[in-house]
Amino acid sequence: MQQLSGQDAMFLHAEMKGLPQHIGGISIYDPSTAPGGKVRFKDILAMLQSRVHLSPIFRRKLVTVPMGLGQPYWEEDVNFDLEYHVRHIALPKPGDWRQLCILAARLHAIPLSRDKPLWEIYIIDGLDDVQGVPPGCFALLLKVHHSAMDGATGARFMNIMHDMTPEIQPAPPAPPWVVQPASKVSMLAKAYVDAWRKPGELAKIIRDAIPAYRRIKRGYKDQEFEEQGDIPKTRFQGKISPYRVVDAKIFDFATVRAMKNAVPGATINDAMLAVVSGALRRYLQSKGELPQESLVTGCPVDVRTREEQETGGNMVGFMNLSLCTDIADPAKRLAAIHKKSVEAKAYAQALGPRISLDITNLIPGSVLSVALRAAAVTGLTESSVMTNTVVTNVPGANFQLYLCGAEMVAGISMGPLLPNIGLFHIVYSAVQGKQGTITLSFTACREMLPDPAFYAQCLQDSFDELCTTLLSASERAALKPGKKSAAKTKALTKTKTKTKTQAKTKTKTKAKSRGKTKAASGTPARTKTKAAARAAKKTRPSDKSATVKRAPTARKQRAGVKAKPKHAAAQTES
Repeated sequence: MQQLSGQDAMFLHAEMKGLPQHIGGISIYDPSTAPGGKVRFKDILAMLQSRVHLSPIFRRKLVTVPMGLGQPYWEEDVNFDLEYHVRHIALPKPGDWRQLCILAARLHAIPLSRDKPLWEIYIIDGLDDVQGVPPGCFALLLKVHHSAMDGATGARFMNIMHDMTPEIQPAPPAPPWVVQPASKVSMLAKAYVDAWRKPGELAKIIRDAIPAYRRIKRGYKDQEFEEQGDIPKTRFQGKISPYRVVDAKIFDFATVRAMKNAVPGATINDAMLAVVSGALRRYLQSKGELPQESLVTGCPVDVRTREEQETGGNMVGFMNLSLCTDIADPAKRLAAIHKKSVEAKAYAQALGPRISLDITNLIPGSVLSVALRAAAVTGLTESSVMTNTVVTNVPGANFQLYLCGAEMVAGISMGPLLPNIGLFHIVYSAVQGKQGTITLSFTACREMLPDPAFYAQCLQDSFDELCTTLLSASERAALKPGKKSAAKTKALTKTKTKTKTQAKTKTKTKAKSRGKTKAASGTPARTKTKAAARAAKKTRPSDKSATVKRAPTARKQRAGVKAKPKHAAAQTES
């Protein structure tokens, strides 16, 4: 039994009707690399069953403290049923990207049941017409409540379900599963002790706040950072509907790195913020709604120390950052975003990166829950703009991942919407399809962003504009994804053809040589018979022409048989 931290519990208290607070993602797999070229649903179930003990998230559910006197606890679910959490569905024909995004948005909009462990997996078949991936692929859609993990722990959770090679590695043996039912008496006793500790924790926060105030005051004086100013209100601020849209664009990692290198000091995150900034400019301009003031994004920041890297749950700070949407030139906008990013990090450091953790741990859960609901009912959350959108950076695996032998070839992420913030971006960097990629995904309120495909195109156009502005034509050509792999494939094909031709020639020569040797060692009568047969053959031209005609026909028939695609038999079966 483990008690949730204040920040973990905050995502439970913030969850209201139409605002589920879970995170998620879709991973797409090519089963042609799996044993036999296919992955069955029961194979995935068996793999998950063998690994549920590797993460406590799989089998634990929530239990609340009586009268809400303390934060909830995690306890082992004695009735845990894997098949309740893992479901099998399929896309209708043709099985394209748009259908996948619509299905993902619908599933992501449904809250998780708090009576069960807070996660679900959907295996989705029928991805036969998704551009950029082979036909016959399948997808895995994962939903996990934000109270159980943040983006950083989510990436480690994904690694548990995958292997680094197509060969499925056996999981470490599971220790005995010990279930300790939650005791109401012990929970109330701990709540009583925690209540006595609150004044001391409050005093510590006040002590830490005094030097933080001095650091911030000195920072303004030394111009390390500037006053942010008013945040404009956009279509993404207002009451959030219960309906969602999701989409994403996948970019080449090497190209993004080259773009950020074109601006001194800029980072990968700065470059992706510039892409989001350009997309928001384009989208709002098309609606006639681009404000004169710059839009602002909130950026969650992982504040774990080195010793806390394996800690589950949430340990996140938050900083606001100008997107510089008032600057039209892409290169100047990226340089300005980098400057604002440096300032925002300096401000967060001066304030103290863990102050938000300390404050949320101090506030009783019942008080926080009532306060958030009162703010929602009275419209207080919609009256003030804290930020226009959220852009969070989630690092993925820097090596190729396989699920039951199937190679992960693409993936997108989905985030939760917050009160008065109807657009959420996730930047996910990982190796997919044996190439370094950066996926820029977004989740939005359907009423605020009714045309997700258009906004996705705005992201692509913004990326292309930034790339064209910062990189020369020769640099862009050198970075073109797939160029090296295509050359490598061509060379490999040439080598294979050459080797095959040499082998055929060698075999024919050897066979001919054997035939001559055998004929030479035969009896004279047999040799004479063969010579007579050859002479007789020369006197029958019609036979000769028939032979000449039949041979090419046979070759044409053999050449006309096409090779069966690798993915032809690749499928996910029940």
